[in-house]
Amino acid sequence: MSELQTHQGACHCGAVRYTAETDLGQVIECNCSICSKHGLLISFVPDGNFALLSGEGNLKEYLFNTHKIRHQFCQTCGTEPFAYGTAPDGKKMVALNVRCLDGVDIAVLKTTPFDGRSR
Repeated sequence: MSELQTHQGACHCGAVRYTAETDLGQVIECNCSICSKHGLLISFVPDGNFALLSGEGNLKEYLFNTHKIRHQFCQTCGTEPFAYGTAPDGKKMVALNVRCLDGVDIAVLKTTPFDGRSR
């Protein structure tokens, strides 16, 4: 069983940086069109467990399909380091792109498949 740990993350060029407290024992591999094309591995965290450290003015938002997830992209390098959304219970959440977390070896993570393509 994993536990909450604080991680630093960033886009490829480093213009957008954040810190988040998350449990990497619960990493989601979604097969929706955007996640599969971008190779995203996701860890959802409550909004209070996330802090944007730099680069707010460098972010560009992308909405698609139901417009429920507000994908955030760095305008310089094109990386999606995270997205804003809402949990089914209405609480604000942040979807972290685990591939953007500093020092995380994704090869050792156990992922949970999610069928976003059929939703």
